[in-house]
Amino acid sequence: MNILFFLTPKSEVAHVYNDDTLRQVLEKIEYHKYTAIPMLNKNGRYVGTVTEGDLLRFIKEKYSLNLKNAEDCAISRVPLRWKYMPVSIDCDMEDLVEVAMKQNFVPVVDDADNFIGIIRRSDILKYCYAKSKGESRVLTAHS
Repeated sequence: MNILFFLTPKSEVAHVYNDDTLRQVLEKIEYHKYTAIPMLNKNGRYVGTVTEGDLLRFIKEKYSLNLKNAEDCAISRVPLRWKYMPVSIDCDMEDLVEVAMKQNFVPVVDDADNFIGIIRRSDILKYCYAKSKGESRVLTAHS
């Protein structure tokens, strides 16, 4: 099976850029109710994934929990605790599942390392569950 079946395209994924401010990233995570968000550079390449924990630790350590003082801080200054591994667009299902077992979504990049979207672990699980039940109409990734 082609992993693109599970892809949520970049156009449908909230993401941040590595020169966005700490405040912009916090607001975007809060608005979308995410616990983690992909970070790209201005060329569209995947840089990493910022988590709520990364942000809280950084604000606590550098700004004594004072968000006002952190408004001009670029998100690229925030150390990322976990490395969300991306997969290539031509990755096989076995490798995709292995990565998805360790993180709640998997960033997908093309041959030039440009971010093209994500695959949610929940979409893989829904598909596998439907297949295990022998459903004739297997759930689509986004149903």
